[in-house]
Parts: sequence; structure tokens; C-alpha cells
Amino acid sequence: QVQLIESGGGLVQAGGSLNLSCAASGRIFSYYAMGWFRQVPGKEREFLAAISGSGASTHYADSVKGRFTISRDEAKTMLYLLMNSLKPEDTAVYYCAARLLARAATSSAEYNYWGQGTQVTVSS
Repeated sequence: QVQLIESGGGLVQAGGSLNLSCAASGRIFSYYAMGWFRQVPGKEREFLAAISGSGASTHYADSVKGRFTISRDEAKTMLYLLMNSLKPEDTAVYYCAARLLARAATSSAEYNYWGQGTQVTVSS
């Protein structure tokens, strides 16, 4: 089993930054690709960023490319999402996820474990 706990969400003004964290515990963290997704009520969960098990490969959605950066710290079994230049449309619940393969993926269906989510609200 893998447990994921997100933190770092909150209220920020447009143009500001937030750094989300995801603490992973359970099975060996470094084997798993990890990803960040977000969801607003009434919409499907949206892919944001993914990182391979080794950390050597990353993928980003076009909507966040150049603004968001995904990273992982193996020693601390942590996953991060640095979000810059935030916009009101970035308001959502943000989730981290883990899949039982090392290769990064962009579809939520390919992830096996999910955190409980953290709310990010960007005011205009």
C-alpha cells in the first residue's frame, strides 16, 4: 500500500506562487512514477504534471507548462509542485498520485494511489 498526503494549498492572489507537497509512505517510493492532477466541481480530473520513478523524465499539461514545476526528493519520499504566476482559473482541488510503474503517465486512469487533495484558491 501507498499513502499520499498533500499539503501546501491555500488562498493566493493572481500572479502569486504556491509550493504543494505530497508526503508518500508505504512501499518503495522511488520505483513509482508520480503525478499531480486537479479537479473542479462538475469537471473531470485534469492532468497537470508527471515525473518518472527516476526523476529523469517529466511531462506537463500545456495549461501549466512554463508556470508549474514538478520535482521529487527520494530521501524524504516527497513530491512537490511549484506553482508560479497563478491565475484564477487555477483554482481547484489538487491531488498527487502514484502508479505502480516507473514510467510517467498523463492519464488519471493509469494511477493506482491518490491523496485526499488540497484546495488551491487564486483570487483575482
